[in-house]
Amino acid sequence: MAHTEQKKLKLAFIGLGVMGGPMAGHLARAGHSVTVFNRTRAKAEAWVAKYGGKNAPTPKDAAKDAAIVFSCVGNDDDLREITSGEHGAFAGMNPGAIFVDHTTASARVAMELYQAARARGLHFLDAPVSGGQSGAEQGILTIMVGGDAAAFEIAQPAMAHYGRAVTLMGPAGSGQKTKMVNQICVVGVIQGLAEGLAFAQRAGLDAKRVVDVISKGAATSWQMENRGHTMVDGKFDFGFAVDLMRKDLRIAMEEARANGAGLPVTALIDQFYSRLQSRGGGRLDTSSLIRLLIKD
Repeated sequence: MAHTEQKKLKLAFIGLGVMGGPMAGHLARAGHSVTVFNRTRAKAEAWVAKYGGKNAPTPKDAAKDAAIVFSCVGNDDDLREITSGEHGAFAGMNPGAIFVDHTTASARVAMELYQAARARGLHFLDAPVSGGQSGAEQGILTIMVGGDAAAFEIAQPAMAHYGRAVTLMGPAGSGQKTKMVNQICVVGVIQGLAEGLAFAQRAGLDAKRVVDVISKGAATSWQMENRGHTMVDGKFDFGFAVDLMRKDLRIAMEEARANGAGLPVTALIDQFYSRLQSRGGGRLDTSSLIRLLIKD
């Protein structure tokens, strides 16, 4: 197995945003040959200047002869655009090649593209990530994967360059469904933390000291440890934006309507995020939920 992990591969990466750029960078630093594509060409040129590799004019060109093609784009439509059609990555891939998508998208599009890839003799893995921009930069993302075990075994060592936990969750769509669970749990924790901190301030307590104390007990969470103090300080420029979370929650609630799951609290928190958007807070990070409680 060690020999497989050390093998240098011809790879492609499509989408060089705040997540994709650093993820592709980890692949290049590991010694793999990486060809990139980004819709804004200047971003791709800047990436090549920093990491080396090549910049391709289309997803098809980027994917040519790559053993694995990775992507991290915005939504379902972006994903269809970069995979399908005459300039899409699928058209440039050799039979047996693997497409690994890190976009947070719907399970429906994951299953659709899995079938489209199979029809071409390709493999498709839906592999959304958790850990945010800092996780991507540090190479410590959590990656939840849907698809076939054989393709996962081949792609996993490459993903391990930027993921500390890379787990096959089940067949196509399972990665996206797991990411939905992640976001459902995250927003519930953020809202609970926001209410607790707002209560602490109204009660005349030192909210930061409260965080320091209760984070040692059963109330602790990643959000408390990483965002508790910054929420008290009113600082909300730490990565994952309200606009993106609303996209993710819409996907989760659509899936819930299809499978019959009840998401009453998630639906309510989605409305709170909508209020933040209407006040111009769409680019603030998700911990900004506390603004609704402090300002009202």
